Amino acid sequence: MSLLIFTSCIPIRIAPSIRDYTISKGKKFKRQLPRRQMYIFEDPKQANEFYNYIIIKYSLNDVDVWLDVPFTIDDKEFLFSFYEVEIPTKTVNLVPLAIDGVLHSAEIDPVMDTLYETRKGNWYIGIEVYDANDKDCLMEDFEYRKDIIEYLSLLKNEYLATHNYNEVLFKR
Repeated sequence: MSLLIFTSCIPIRIAPSIRDYTISKGKKFKRQLPRRQMYIFEDPKQANEFYNYIIIKYSLNDVDVWLDVPFTIDDKEFLFSFYEVEIPTKTVNLVPLAIDGVLHSAEIDPVMDTLYETRKGNWYIGIEVYDANDKDCLMEDFEYRKDIIEYLSLLKNEYLATHNYNEVLFKR
C-alpha cells in the first residue's frame, strides 16, 4: 500500500538538474535573482556552507561575504556576489487524495491530508560577476568571460571537494 502511495504522483514542478554548471540570466533561473548572467551550480551541501567557504577562502571576517567579493585575473580585478537558492520539486500524490475523497463522501474526516503533496528541496549557488564599472562580466561578448568561467569552475570544484574549509588556507 505504501508503495502505491509514493508511486502514483504527478509532478507539478521539477527542479532543474545541472550536471556541472550553467550560465543563465538570474531572473530566468529564479525570479528573485538579479537580471545579470549568472554561473549556477547545484549545491549538495548544507545551508550556508558556501558562505563559510567564501569567508575562509577570501579572509572576509564576516564582512560583505554575500557581495562584492574581489578576485583578480591577469592583474584585472573583478567582484562577485553569490546567492543560495532553492527550487523544490513538487508532486501531487493521487492515492491519498482519492482515499480522503472516498472518506469525505462517507462523511469521515480526511486522514491523509498531509500526504497530498510532496516537496523535495534542491539547492543551487548562483554567482554574478561584475567589474568596477558594474559591467556584467558573464555576458557572451565580455573579453574575460572564458577566464572568469574557468576561475568560477575551479572555485566550485574546490568548494565541493573541501570538507574542512581551513584546508583552503593551506592550498594558497
